[in-house]
Parts: sequence; C-alpha cells; structure tokens
Amino acid sequence: MYDVACIGIFVADCIAKTVDKIPDRGKLGLIDSLSLYTGGCAMNAGADMKKLGADIALLGMVGNDGFGSFLLGEVSKLGMTTEGIKVSDADSTSASVVLVDGGGERTFLHCLGANGTFTETDINYDIIKDSKVVFVAGTMLMPNFDGEPCARFLKKCKEMGKITVLDSAWDDTGRWMDILRPCMPYIDYFIPSIDEARMFAEGREDVKDIADYFFDLGVKHVAIKVGKDGCYVRESKDAEGVTMPTYLGIKPVDTTGAGDSFCAGFLYGLTHGMSMTESAQFANAVATHCVMAVGASTGIRPYEEICRFMKENQPG
Repeated sequence: MYDVACIGIFVADCIAKTVDKIPDRGKLGLIDSLSLYTGGCAMNAGADMKKLGADIALLGMVGNDGFGSFLLGEVSKLGMTTEGIKVSDADSTSASVVLVDGGGERTFLHCLGANGTFTETDINYDIIKDSKVVFVAGTMLMPNFDGEPCARFLKKCKEMGKITVLDSAWDDTGRWMDILRPCMPYIDYFIPSIDEARMFAEGREDVKDIADYFFDLGVKHVAIKVGKDGCYVRESKDAEGVTMPTYLGIKPVDTTGAGDSFCAGFLYGLTHGMSMTESAQFANAVATHCVMAVGASTGIRPYEEICRFMKENQPG
C-alpha cells in the first residue's frame, strides 16, 4: 500500500548558478555552476517524501529521450516504481532552465513537453486503488488534464474512498478559477501558495477571506503557504485559522522546490498520524531543509533528522 500517489508534472531542471545579470544579446556570461536535477511538482514532492521515509508512487508522463531516461533512472534510484509513468514517443520530456541569483531566488524558462499532453486516461487506477492519499501536483501546468478531466479524476478518487490533496502552480494564461472551480468540491486539502491563492480567490487579499472563498466552493481543509511567514492552516470554515511560523535562522541557498518540499512534509505528516497543524510545522522544517542546498530535493533528510532539527531550532 502506498502512502501517497503523486500525479503531476515531471521536469528535467538545468540549474544555472549564480545569475545576477543576463548577458547582452550575442554575448557570453560566466556562471559558477550548471547542473542537471530532477524537477517538477510530482517528482519533487515524491522524491522528498521518499527521502523522509514514505512509500510513494508517481504518475505522469515523460518523453522517450535523454531527459526522460534521466528522470526514470532517478525515480528508480530512489526506490520508487516507474509503473505509473508513461513514456511518450510523440512528445519531448518537459524541461526547465532555472536561473538562480545571488540571493537564492530563481527564475524559470519552461517547456511543457509531455506534461502538456498527459491527461486523465493516462492514469493507472490500479496504483490509485493501492494508495491512501492522492496528490495532484502542478495544476495549471497540465493543459490536457487541468479542469474537467482533473475534476473527473478527483471525483473518482473520492468514490474510491481516497483522501485528495491538490497543489497549484502559477497560471501564466490567466485562467485561474475558470480551470480549478470544477475540482474544488472533490479536494480534501488545498495547499496553494499565497500568491496563487490570491489569484484563485479573485483578488481577495486577507488570508482568512481567501480561505472562506475556498471553503464556499467545497474544499474541506485549507493550508496556504505564506513564504517567510510559514503557513496558514484552517480545518474548516467554522474553525479558527492558525499561522505556523517557519524557521528564519537559516540563510537560503536555493529556493527551487521549496513549495513542493512543504507539500511533501505536509503529506508525510497527514499519512503518519500528525494533526493538520503538526503536519504544517513539520512541513515548514522540511521546506527549510530544501532551501539549504542547490536543487529541488538535494537538502531533504530522513524523518528522524528533520525531527532533530525541529528540537534544536525554534521557528520564527
């Protein structure tokens, strides 16, 4: 039995560091390093949870190319099954060039590739049947899956008795709630970033009002990532919201994958007996480890080491 089935995007990340200035057109600029890492919301969160000690299945699509072989190889190295990952002969593997500046902030150049053609009919439901929690990662970056196909999938998962969780990505097309609205009644835990949450909530600024809006659309529980302030969690519309502070004493090296690592910690907590607030605090610690190293999953440590860090460091 898998703790979590992660459905979503798989990306080969070419990370360039340090990039504080783009060279003039036709010119060359020197950087400190250029490395290839696994990326994409499903891959990142799945790898992080596996490192924490959870049993994970990944579902998505890659191309039949070098980047695809790299991603499948890394999945196998981590001890996760590749059974749920389809290989397309028609599409290239999704890839990003990630430019990391001196402050650790990142900028992306992204090619949708196979993530753009992945859809509901590509999902192996035998894996879903054998999973406790179903996590959709990378909503808004899967044009053939987002919207009604995702809603049908989540509805079927609920009919199968599964706990459903959804995280989002930035929507460069501006569709936002037009795409997500049909999915909302079938989401048990919605965990967007604050910037994405404000866009989904049609301009609402206050985190309480944003959460109310999501509850009114059918979401059961809300956890909103609020950057350096940690995470706002709320069990229901009738419950009081709580902001769980993160760990501010750590200087970030690379913020790539920070949101995905938060999701990983949160899901690990939910599937290992933690309350929602406990899961959020654990998730803050996992995300802190993410930003301590270059790469989306490089800094993640086993559960016991994260707990030791939490004992030795105070949030806030």
